[in-house]
Amino acid sequence: MNVERPNPDELLARVEREKAKAKRGKLKIFFGAVAGVGKTFAMLLAARERRAENLDVVVGIVETHGRKETLALLDGLEVLPTRKIDYKGTILQEFDIDSALKRRPAVILVDELAHTNAPGSRHPKRWQDVQELLDAGIDVYTALNVQHLESLNDDIGQISGIRVWETVPDTVFEDADEVELVDLPPDELLTRLKEGKIYLPQQAQEAINHFFRKGNLIALRELALRQTAFRVDAQMQDYREDNAIREIWQVSERLLVCIGPNSVLGERLVRAGKRLSTSLRAEWIVVYVETPQLQRLSAENRDGVLRILRLAEQLGAETVTLSSPEMSEAIIRFSRERNINKILLGKPMRRGLKRLLLGSVVDTLISQAHNISIYLLGSPKSVERSKLDQFSPLPGLRQRTAARKKGYYQGYGWAGFIMLACAFIAHLMSGRLELVNLVMVFLLGVVFVATRFGRGPSIFASVLGVGIFDFVYVQPYYSFSVADSQYLITLVAMLVIGIVISNLMANVRSQAKVAFHRERRAAALYAMTKDLANSQTEEEIVLTAVRHLHSEFSSRNVILFPDSNGRVVYPKHKGIPESLHGTDLSVAQWVFDHNEMAGQGTNTLPGAAAIYFPIHNEDKVLGVLALLPVNLRRIFLPEQQKLLETFLWQIGQAVARVCLAEQAKITHLQIESERLHNTLLSAISHDLRTPLATIIGSASTMAEDEGNLQPQDKQELNRAIVEEAERMSNLVNNILDMARLDAGMVTLNKQWLPLDEIIGTVLTRLKKLLLGRPLKVKLPPGMPMVYADAVMIEQVLINLVENAVRYTPPGSELEITAQTLEKTVEISVADRGPGILKGLEDRLFEKFYQTRHEAAQSGVGLGLAICRAIVESHGGHIHAQDRPGGGAVFTFELPADQPQPIMETEEC
Repeated sequence: MNVERPNPDELLARVEREKAKAKRGKLKIFFGAVAGVGKTFAMLLAARERRAENLDVVVGIVETHGRKETLALLDGLEVLPTRKIDYKGTILQEFDIDSALKRRPAVILVDELAHTNAPGSRHPKRWQDVQELLDAGIDVYTALNVQHLESLNDDIGQISGIRVWETVPDTVFEDADEVELVDLPPDELLTRLKEGKIYLPQQAQEAINHFFRKGNLIALRELALRQTAFRVDAQMQDYREDNAIREIWQVSERLLVCIGPNSVLGERLVRAGKRLSTSLRAEWIVVYVETPQLQRLSAENRDGVLRILRLAEQLGAETVTLSSPEMSEAIIRFSRERNINKILLGKPMRRGLKRLLLGSVVDTLISQAHNISIYLLGSPKSVERSKLDQFSPLPGLRQRTAARKKGYYQGYGWAGFIMLACAFIAHLMSGRLELVNLVMVFLLGVVFVATRFGRGPSIFASVLGVGIFDFVYVQPYYSFSVADSQYLITLVAMLVIGIVISNLMANVRSQAKVAFHRERRAAALYAMTKDLANSQTEEEIVLTAVRHLHSEFSSRNVILFPDSNGRVVYPKHKGIPESLHGTDLSVAQWVFDHNEMAGQGTNTLPGAAAIYFPIHNEDKVLGVLALLPVNLRRIFLPEQQKLLETFLWQIGQAVARVCLAEQAKITHLQIESERLHNTLLSAISHDLRTPLATIIGSASTMAEDEGNLQPQDKQELNRAIVEEAERMSNLVNNILDMARLDAGMVTLNKQWLPLDEIIGTVLTRLKKLLLGRPLKVKLPPGMPMVYADAVMIEQVLINLVENAVRYTPPGSELEITAQTLEKTVEISVADRGPGILKGLEDRLFEKFYQTRHEAAQSGVGLGLAICRAIVESHGGHIHAQDRPGGGAVFTFELPADQPQPIMETEEC
């Protein structure tokens, strides 16, 4: 086993994952093909084993279905009581998550993970109950059938002819800490079914004729085994990654198909790979390695690579594009990372001396790819050699000639000029320095040429520099012959060093170019993600996405969303210059309905001018992106296509986030509206019932009077009717005033008013209410006027005084004070009542809040809320606090930052 030092970043990520998992409970799933294989039985056996280890094990809910052997395993285990829910006249037994959280055992058994909870439960699904238990740090044992996995639901429905509606997200299964497969052969399962050990005898025969057919059981068993194998394989991959293991483990079949720019051979490799993977029942991956040489391919050849990769995806392969100076090195590294044990590639096209000197990818893989089987696909005789040479991994003479441009020739010209310049500099230094120092001058020139003009001109500069040095500075002068054999070593070393420097600099330039493109794509993705995160509405998301997509792909685009009827429509908001207009909505509708891309460059509706991509989140399609490409390669190059897919995913997540926020807001408003509605009905039903009862009683007494009532009794009854009617009128007025204030329908009529006049008017209106109450009014001399609505401020004072009278003992003192602060006028109403309970200072001003809900003289709970609304509409603030010595003080502040009017003196 080859174990290397783990990558620090990967090690840190692993530590963080382990730290996060340590806070959660552990989930163990007993997994089976169908009901009756013994999942619950195995779960109870495991629970009893843990109980024998003195571990706190509790049964939350277990479905025994009346099986005696299963019921016997419950003996000795603590079973939590279930939660009884009355649903349409039927009492349902559901798992009580609250009692489980309160009991907080070490391990709890929760059977049937895919179960749907009865209406009225905290969560609609039982797996959500399990997630809450795990978040609380409780280990959970549960059971699950393969047909309940969400991703397999459609396939199993097609196999069995029965659609299972209770499903569990695959992420729950994938995140489980342990999965134990409980398996039973189909024949044995059918025997158990006939013996009545799974269902009652009358139900068993019907099950055998429908879901429990032997073919169904075999298919479900294979799916269960495969899912378990996939999970074990994922665990093995995680272990290899965590421990930096690069040696290939022969545990499962994985095929890697390597393609190059040869479209003819590439298509044959892909098709052969599909056949081989099918026969091996293996996962297969198609990889294309883009080397510096391949980056100079013509547009036609690069389009051919795209077609091959898309063909591979259509045949079910995973496609990967790698960037590396050496094709064989990239393939070996990727094979070790993915535990590839079989590689398929074409036979080497180099022959003879050329293959001996330059080598081949096949030879390198055979010598270095240990524990990997290499498959070579030969070329048929019908394929002309010239056609293969046209797409050879290293461009041939014809391809290089076609790729040369004016700048390419200029590089060679500059290389010759720079070497002549180096010769001139060396001539100036000749005679003063040793020849070895003159060699450095030429090598510097080679480095400069390699840096600016690439490999070809730099190699030309190396050869030219050696020739000039030999011709001018090595004896005999002005001749290519060498008098001293030691100079041969110098010239050869100079040539080799120059060529090596040329290759190294060319590779550095290539890697820098690749790094630049990667950095640019990462920066584009970061910028878009950041802007989308700051977008709060769907319109902002669309404008942000359109702008970034145009910037990255140089293509006009538009994002289309469906209307209420599910029909894709053009956006109503005003577009930006980058937006695309006049798209084909019928193509967009097809993409939205089928969740597949279509349009130009695809296999679906290729005659369309634009390309249409679905925008979706994890569970549904949200919209469609229509993009008009200026160049298909800007869209369908593997790295660009992955970037676009990431963009679309980010857009989908942002749109889903906004939709969820809107739904949450609407739900919150509905809940709040319902709460206010219920509170209002409750308050009105109580506070109107009392005066109505008094009015009805008094009126009926007077109506049934036969002359027995004394005049003073009649007067008392009339007074009660009037008082209770006024009370009802005040309640209704408060409700209407609050409604108008909330709706913003109140217009303030502000004027400059003396505060003493406002207080005097209030005391006059409340003269009857204040009888028998000591009242003090403290106003400082020279009190300035206030700029306010007189009627509104009077209402504030009336409500505060009435509130003080209602909640204080009869005969207790009230006090109204006012003072001028720097920019406000502060008015207070104080009493000597019971005071305010700590923590209720702010809640007193909420709508319908009452400290004594059933008091005979309590109001509807809107008086103080109206006060706050009026004061805040004036730009002020109101608050309450305990009064020193006992009682409460209600204080409101009004702004006084405007200059007061100058009063003209009247002439006598």
